[in-house]
Amino acid sequence: MSALRRSFFDRDTLAVAHDLLGCRLVHETPHGTTVGRIVEVEAYHGEDDPACHAAAGHTARTAPLYGPPGFGYVYLIYGMYHCFNVVTRGEGHPSAVLVRALEPLEGLERMRARRTARRRRGEARIPDRDLANGPGKLCDALGITLAHNRADLARSSLRVERGMAPEGVVWTPRVGITVGTDRFWRCFVKGSPHVSRSRLNRVLADRPRPAIA
Repeated sequence: MSALRRSFFDRDTLAVAHDLLGCRLVHETPHGTTVGRIVEVEAYHGEDDPACHAAAGHTARTAPLYGPPGFGYVYLIYGMYHCFNVVTRGEGHPSAVLVRALEPLEGLERMRARRTARRRRGEARIPDRDLANGPGKLCDALGITLAHNRADLARSSLRVERGMAPEGVVWTPRVGITVGTDRFWRCFVKGSPHVSRSRLNRVLADRPRPAIA
């Protein structure tokens, strides 16, 4: 499959977030290719969104958010876990979609080997559903690091390909943040066992895509 065109990302951030569900995140390396279906994402929109890194303004760290759409924005949390985002909208409009969880499709043993390298010796084998059900886990599983910050997702070895649209999508508040928690800007594939664990997953009512005020 070919990578999504840049025009896919040059749109309203919530629309991109919704349409990323079901797409394939692919990473080709000399050690093999790993592929996962995107099943959970969160939208972060501009300097007025207190949970978006752009709320701090244009800095060396947030510069990729202000760049052209369709590029990666990768950062560290807790000094050890990577988070992978895709930049949306046009240049000068800092927004991105955080990819929170994947359904592993190809290269599962490679994913498991990468994840196991972080675990304590003697821990149980990682089940398939837990290989990439969190933003840090999926980066470990696919070998995504700070080296992929600003990666061209339309032309590089790390890319997003079109997949199969899900039949149902659930919108909830974003998780793991302390500000901007009133915005229903997290969405996931309804019924997928591969989404990250959260009490908010119990929200079963179908909601229309929220609007950005």
